[in-house]
Amino acid sequence: MSKELVVVTGATGFIASHTIAQLLQQGYQVRATVRSLSKVDLVESMLSQAGVKDFDQLSFVEADLTSDKNWDKVMQNADYVMSVASSTPTNEFTDPDTMTTTAINGNIRVLTHARDAGVKRVVVTSAYGAIGMGHTNRTTPFTEKDWTNLDNPNLDPYQRSKTLAEKASWNFIETEGNGMEMAAINPVGVMGPILSSDFSHSNQQIVQLLSGQVPAVPNINSGYIDVRDVASLHILAMTSQKANGGRFLATTGETLSMLDVANILRDEFPDFADKLPTTVIPDDVLKEQAKENPMLKMMATLVGNFADTSNEKAKTLLGWNPRSAKEAIIATAQSMIDLGIVNYK
Repeated sequence: MSKELVVVTGATGFIASHTIAQLLQQGYQVRATVRSLSKVDLVESMLSQAGVKDFDQLSFVEADLTSDKNWDKVMQNADYVMSVASSTPTNEFTDPDTMTTTAINGNIRVLTHARDAGVKRVVVTSAYGAIGMGHTNRTTPFTEKDWTNLDNPNLDPYQRSKTLAEKASWNFIETEGNGMEMAAINPVGVMGPILSSDFSHSNQQIVQLLSGQVPAVPNINSGYIDVRDVASLHILAMTSQKANGGRFLATTGETLSMLDVANILRDEFPDFADKLPTTVIPDDVLKEQAKENPMLKMMATLVGNFADTSNEKAKTLLGWNPRSAKEAIIATAQSMIDLGIVNYK
């Protein structure tokens, strides 16, 4: 019997690279997309860092979410698709509408080509940003039943784009999917071992904290999850019959403040203690600064927000069991020290 073939989009990404590593270690064939084949060496070095020894079952195709080119080739004979690639909240987009349109079109492009190739199931990487944003007076943990409140005028454009892209994906499956199955994974802040100096935006805060760039932290609470557990949840959502049609929050269920994160790092890496912040910026001060500094704008929308989440669904339905947030944060920092991205000097 031939091994099942899984397509993973955006192979250079943090979640995608760990997912590819686990798929290969579990004996799947993997076809990975990269925007440029010049990135193949980077992906292979990242996978080696993750413990992959054998690349015989891995192949690459050049494909971009903004173009139809090569997607039929990407999907040929594929059993499953991990739709992980997406635009991230960088300065790539100056116009919020363009960000949303790009996110929606990218998801629909992958789903359309997967459906046309007869793929069984697509697992879409969505975000906590499609679940827990724009709500006021919340007191109970967010679950997969929740959707971000698109009517909130202060909603950040990135969170809006993630929400609309996931909604568009479910709508496609319902109206044009022709029986193709789908599941969605909604991770909170993703931590864990980085595999190269080209790392994701969610890890920036650890670099900034350990480098002494943050004299005081904003009053922001967040859930955290290890990237290795996000990858394993993608695979469970791909293989379990119970996962079809479901959304799954990838969270440890813990909520940490940014000061909690700094304190974990201080306890674990005492050599960095003098670089780590011990005070919190007052909410009104941060909101005032955000008016002048666009980089703080998204942060200002998160200040003081309730951020408790539940992972009950993934644990009970799929038997998923993630590491603690502390373990994920320590693994991030340790990998950055090991790779020389941050140092004690």
